[in-house]
Amino acid sequence: MRAVLQRVSEASVDIGGKRVSSIGPGLLVLAAFKSGDGDLELEWMARKCIELRVFEDDGGKMNLSVQDIGGELLVVSQFTLYGNCRKGRRPAYTESAPAEEAERLYRRFLEMLHEQYDRVAEGVFGAMMQVRLVNSGPVTIIVDKERG
Repeated sequence: MRAVLQRVSEASVDIGGKRVSSIGPGLLVLAAFKSGDGDLELEWMARKCIELRVFEDDGGKMNLSVQDIGGELLVVSQFTLYGNCRKGRRPAYTESAPAEEAERLYRRFLEMLHEQYDRVAEGVFGAMMQVRLVNSGPVTIIVDKERG
């Protein structure tokens, strides 16, 4: 599993000009799934999203998590994070889980997040979304969890 975590002051998802989800301060989580990912990878990533200390304390150091600040998470499925650009000019997405498997993994990941934290919003799996964000900092972290 791979995720891009962006610290935001706000973020939203629109589909066809309609707002379907939005958050205030917190993390935008762009999540991609590999074929074969399972509960071990999903649980590890869920904890990482909730506990990663990327928010500043009173001393200006990144010592606080989204949970510590009472922030929100907005989770958007993004298979393109596994785009392989090593050869040619068109990314190959062979490492990404097939759509049916990826949707199951996305739903399970959201379940795990909801079990641990109650301020979780989501995009719409497989939809053409317009994702808007105001990156705070900017702070953007790439997190990978390989199987095992």
